[in-house]
Amino acid sequence: MAAVETELRYATRPAGVGRARPPVGRAALAGYAFAALAVSLGWIVTRERALVDPLDGLGYWLGVAGATLMATLLLYPLRKRLRWMRVLGPTKHWFRMHMIFGVAGPVLILYHCNFTPGSINDTVALACTLLVAGSGLVGRYLYMKIHVDLDGHRATLRELSERTQITAAQSSEIRALVPNLLERITTYDELVLAQHEGGFATLALPFKLAIATRWRAFTLRRFARTTLRKQARKSAVVAAQRRRLEVATCRFIDDHLRHVRRVAELRSYERLFSLWHVFHLPFFFMLVIAALIHVLAVHMY
Repeated sequence: MAAVETELRYATRPAGVGRARPPVGRAALAGYAFAALAVSLGWIVTRERALVDPLDGLGYWLGVAGATLMATLLLYPLRKRLRWMRVLGPTKHWFRMHMIFGVAGPVLILYHCNFTPGSINDTVALACTLLVAGSGLVGRYLYMKIHVDLDGHRATLRELSERTQITAAQSSEIRALVPNLLERITTYDELVLAQHEGGFATLALPFKLAIATRWRAFTLRRFARTTLRKQARKSAVVAAQRRRLEVATCRFIDDHLRHVRRVAELRSYERLFSLWHVFHLPFFFMLVIAALIHVLAVHMY
């Protein structure tokens, strides 16, 4: 039974294919949580009184620091396109810097302006900053959906499909433990992986599968548990290992459906990422122009 559990546990993880690096994901979440906490606390405190003077002292230099961080965001796309910049380190480190500065810069600028828009020019500059920051977070989400790591290695249908394959040995083990489970999984695979015609259907697919896949996983897990309970009544061996087998089978179902969903969503996320570029770059250029006007206005008047 231990061998069966091992097969089920790693059924959708072929040799050489690992999961995403958990420390990077945890660090990113911790950074976003810290930034959200800093923004929340700053907004609450500044409702009563201004913390700094935007034109002098700490307030002024917070604005300089925030603007500098936002300006350095341009270095990441330059690093990807200019060959001579390849000697300056791997792309993944530049991507991380791009994301950190893209979050830290707006936070500093919010403290610089005391979380309150001033003149029309100040309001436009602040709005552009927040648009770029929000757009960047959306871009990072889409980027990680179509790349397997931070080195810029794009996922392919073939590569992702390998993670969903069920070997003959695994198939026989699953059929012995939970009859009809593979047939139910295969039916869902065919439905999800079918071609979705039309631009809107393709773009809406991730939102549709977010609900459909979770519901199917719930029904398959319930079916597997019910079947294993019936098997346990007939077999003392299954009865002794039923809890462990339920956990292993449910993990197999979740892993398989997650990989199938990613295969189906890849084309949608590629289109969404292309559309995101169309909006993100104009937002950034708007920010550059608004920031230059803001700096000139502050120092000239």
